[in-house]
Amino acid sequence: MSATLRHPDRLRPVRIKRRYTRYAPGSVLIQMGHTKVLCTAMIDPEVPRWLKGKGKGWVTAEYGMLPGSSHERIRRDREKVSGRTMEIQRLIARSLRAVVNLEALGERQILVDCDVLQADGGTRTAAITGAYIALWDAVAFLKKQKLIPAGAKVFTDSVAAVSVGIVKGVPTLDLCYEQDSTAETDMNVVMTGSGKYVEVQGTAEREPFSKKDLDRLLSLAQKGLGHLRQIQKKHLKM
Repeated sequence: MSATLRHPDRLRPVRIKRRYTRYAPGSVLIQMGHTKVLCTAMIDPEVPRWLKGKGKGWVTAEYGMLPGSSHERIRRDREKVSGRTMEIQRLIARSLRAVVNLEALGERQILVDCDVLQADGGTRTAAITGAYIALWDAVAFLKKQKLIPAGAKVFTDSVAAVSVGIVKGVPTLDLCYEQDSTAETDMNVVMTGSGKYVEVQGTAEREPFSKKDLDRLLSLAQKGLGHLRQIQKKHLKM
């Protein structure tokens, strides 16, 4: 659906395919509009050195854009991770840890990789939304293997993310690249299923925005995140 045809308070079409790859305990292909992100969750039996002996686990994330994911070839981060990449992968990891009981996870680490196959705006928000499902499947795998008790409550809540912005004066949900590149205000909102904020990243690209604008954008994001939560729940019941 093109940006000109979609109503500004509607998400782009969302498609999720679980168990997309064979070997990762958790793998999800998430598509929001033309943006496609592959999220895989792998298990490391050891925690980082600074967590050893503390009786809890860890969740971390890496993010990257494949060379052919954009109009121009993206260079691979072979020697040094860019500042943007570092920021995004820290955001993904923080968002996941916000809804995980690390003590219930036990002394192990789950590493979530989010690889952008095709970028058309909202790659970090799609990554968070898909990574939650991949992480859920990785935890289910641990329970199936009896590595953690079946009744252990590892998740305290769900988490999803969406972008919002003001485009040509209109508050708009789930920006594609065309909208994002011309937005007067651009914002990413990460929220738990119970409605608590994990992170709000908002920037005035041109004119500063008012509290009224902020409230309208957060309300719009909350509406979109409610829909994403329902989509997550639907797929986790399959």
